[in-house]
Amino acid sequence: ITFLVNPYFDHYAASEEQDLLDDLIVESIGIYGLPCYYLPRTLVNFDKIYGEDDQSAYNEAIPLDLYVKSVDGFLGQQDFISKFSGVTINDQVIWEVARTTFTEEITSVHSDIVRPREGDLIYFPLNKKCFQITFADKFDMFYQLGALYLWSLTTELFQYSNETFKTGIAD
Repeated sequence: ITFLVNPYFDHYAASEEQDLLDDLIVESIGIYGLPCYYLPRTLVNFDKIYGEDDQSAYNEAIPLDLYVKSVDGFLGQQDFISKFSGVTINDQVIWEVARTTFTEEITSVHSDIVRPREGDLIYFPLNKKCFQITFADKFDMFYQLGALYLWSLTTELFQYSNETFKTGIAD
């Protein structure tokens, strides 16, 4: 079998090209991204049986540049009316954050947070709303130059239920 791939380029060991692509991604998110805040969740009363915490706290807001991947607006089921719950708003946004930026801004402060976690919040100052991370994609389908450069975060509009906020942001 003859392959047409050029044998003189090794995409999986080309650290200089990987660093260049990573720098370009960080720069492009800095240009086209939006300034947001990452709010890590602190578990206060974790129930091991149900696997949930009914009294989470958010004690810190860390500035983080994010890129809106879903540029067509909010995704999800949008708004709908139910006879049981009334009006329900299910806005969903997909964000992307550079792994390098996340490591420098979040992991350097909180060594236990090595990737975006489900349950943490993204505060979007433009519309003054919080979005809860429901899924952080750890593995992308394709590895450009043999590495992953972005975290893709699927978020939904946060629904407050007795959580404590002490982030220092008045909004």
